[in-house]
Amino acid sequence: MMKLNGHDNISIVMQSPGLSPETIDVVVTLPTFKRPDHLLRTLASLKEQATDRSFAIIVMENEAEKREGAAVASPLFESGDYSGLVIVAHDRGNCNAYNAGWQTALEIFPNFTSLVVIDDDEIAAPDWLENLCKTREAYNVDFVGGPQIPIFAKPEHQIWAKHPVFSPHYDTTGRVPIIYSSGNLLIGRNVLEAMPFPFLDLTFNFMGGGDSDFISRSVVKGFTIAWCAEAPVYETVPARRVEAGWIRARALRNGVISSLIEKRKRADEPLGKVKTVLKSLALLAISPFRAALKTAQTGSLSIGVYQIYIGLGRVLAEFGYSNEQYRQPEKN
Repeated sequence: MMKLNGHDNISIVMQSPGLSPETIDVVVTLPTFKRPDHLLRTLASLKEQATDRSFAIIVMENEAEKREGAAVASPLFESGDYSGLVIVAHDRGNCNAYNAGWQTALEIFPNFTSLVVIDDDEIAAPDWLENLCKTREAYNVDFVGGPQIPIFAKPEHQIWAKHPVFSPHYDTTGRVPIIYSSGNLLIGRNVLEAMPFPFLDLTFNFMGGGDSDFISRSVVKGFTIAWCAEAPVYETVPARRVEAGWIRARALRNGVISSLIEKRKRADEPLGKVKTVLKSLALLAISPFRAALKTAQTGSLSIGVYQIYIGLGRVLAEFGYSNEQYRQPEKN
């Protein structure tokens, strides 16, 4: 195991033999933390990609002690079943893992044009990679997002599919103003070369939202986005994620993230912070009415109450509240 040049927090565990980095056009980054069994399922879906594009995979192990993900993935790369690398991102947190993988891609693969992200609790559809790339080319954009379709642990949980916590933000392919998640994302190399490192702000390391913040900052710089409805990944949703406590915590967290990102966007505006606070208070004030409307429209009290928790989370952010759901991954 060796350190990546100039990066003490990144170690290369395995590089597939015969890898020709200069020939790689697309790099798929795959962060993993204590999900070795599902990591194998994710990797298997990548092996089935229907594309002629030359792509490599970077598995970013973020559990630096037991390294269960690296342990199951390394033999597959060593045997040549997969092309790419297995690395360890020694510093904990999802932002650190993403930053390590994206930096490694820039260091190792000199000619890649697109970097793609998939998480270790997701399964890619066979045309996933090709459709993301085709959408970038068709719309001449810098980012492409795709739907994360929830696959619930129990059939009766399917009623949660339309909840804002789980449902995709868009239905049709085309240009969009913003996307909110890196769980299914293509990023142009040009974006990574233009944005400062660390790409994802460590403020969001255990809370989540670093990806939303990164995309928001990129849009401010003029980078553009499209959505590809034909490039789904299927996200495994454990039973605990439909419990009322988890939904509530995620909604509050989303409100906090919304406030923090908006505050950063308005940082250079006159009275930008004041405007953000006033907007948060206004959203909280009208949230009961929005909740009543959403409940009437959907028949779901949980979807309605979500509006209230978003407003409350935004206001709580002004008092330093942050829900770091990723600090205890066994509860996430």
